[in-house]
Amino acid sequence: MEKTENDIIILSKAFAIRIVNLYQYLCKEKREYIMSKQLFRAGTSIGANVAEGKDAQSKADFLSKMNIALKEARESYYWLDLLYESSNLSDTEYNSIISDCDSLISVLTKIVKNTKISIEEEKIACRNSQHPK
Repeated sequence: MEKTENDIIILSKAFAIRIVNLYQYLCKEKREYIMSKQLFRAGTSIGANVAEGKDAQSKADFLSKMNIALKEARESYYWLDLLYESSNLSDTEYNSIISDCDSLISVLTKIVKNTKISIEEEKIACRNSQHPK
């Protein structure tokens, strides 16, 4: 089933919880503190920006928050790759969480794209209403 834009709040919060748990595991079991801290910051920031975007003052403000969330999701993907390639995550652990990260990136990309289109359509409609033919 395809994810919709309404899923982003649930997806980003669930991902943040997984990131918190992964961070605790990496620190306790693997004694890995540097990359895991970077992942913690980026991975939990996604949901924080989505939450802020929910109460955005304008579509432009919403778009800004969703763009930041998307950047943080891409950064999370990077840190997950690095943790995996440095043998801090098993194949199973990596495949499970990277799939969630992929879903977030996909939904956020769709939101950003659709919001940009909506903003552009509003600009065109405004110009057309100001200059009737």
